[in-house]
Amino acid sequence: MSRYRKDPDAIAALDPEQFWVTQENGTERPGTGKYLSNKEPGLYVDIVSGEPLFASADKYESGCGWPSFTKPIEPAHVTELRDVSHGMVRTEVRSTHGDSHLGHVFPDGPRDRGGLRYCINSASLRFIHRDDMEAEGYGDYLDQVEDVT
Repeated sequence: MSRYRKDPDAIAALDPEQFWVTQENGTERPGTGKYLSNKEPGLYVDIVSGEPLFASADKYESGCGWPSFTKPIEPAHVTELRDVSHGMVRTEVRSTHGDSHLGHVFPDGPRDRGGLRYCINSASLRFIHRDDMEAEGYGDYLDQVEDVT
């Protein structure tokens, strides 16, 4: 059994925007996310379950208004679903264990890094700085978060 789960206490602690994004499939306004301009080395985890989602080394500036990543750090922790809301066909991204709505993935990312753009709401994430990862139980991912920019 996974140590990551949809935690009722974590859900109860969410602020209104975090709850709306993760539990009600909301989207924060472009350009407003807490992690949009974050360039610190570290790990982005699901705010509800704590499961590792994205590494700082895979974050890039896409200009779309939301934090963008080229790939998940643990593909098994990210579930992709067909989303036909808002009159378009997109691929929704959710955390596997927390079932949090994270954002969407698009095929317009950097070609030399796989061609995908994971467009993720800051409100669905918690950032753990590289210096704190070991203490918070994420030491196994230290070699994957080195900042490449």
